[in-house]
Amino acid sequence: MEAIARARYQRGSPQKTRLVVDLIRGKNVNEALAILRYANKRAARTVEKCLRSAIANATELAERDNIAIDPDELWIKAAYVDQGPTKRRYRIRPAPHGRAYRERRHYCHITLLLSTEERSEKATRRAKAPEAATGNQEE
Repeated sequence: MEAIARARYQRGSPQKTRLVVDLIRGKNVNEALAILRYANKRAARTVEKCLRSAIANATELAERDNIAIDPDELWIKAAYVDQGPTKRRYRIRPAPHGRAYRERRHYCHITLLLSTEERSEKATRRAKAPEAATGNQEE
């Protein structure tokens, strides 16, 4: 069973939010919540809210379909961040010699997909240990 949650028009740049989402992709829900709780990033709070919403969506879907699921068995199957609208989000910042710099404010859309299905071998391997990208590997 899969459940999805979207947090749209969140303040903050997509690039900075992707740093937080990359920490939890492919992980168990409890492990992801623990990571987000102690992540030292501003975007971690909005990602945590979206994750809690996805958990609530999954339990509500299960109740509607008369399926018993344990929220502890959920894992994050897909997580991505898209850029939101930046039109009319320019601000003026004072600059030296009476000039002005244009400053662009950012929005982003966060999407999380939770699943109870068994993980594929590739997803399990990626979630447990990231591949070491060193150049001097022995053959």
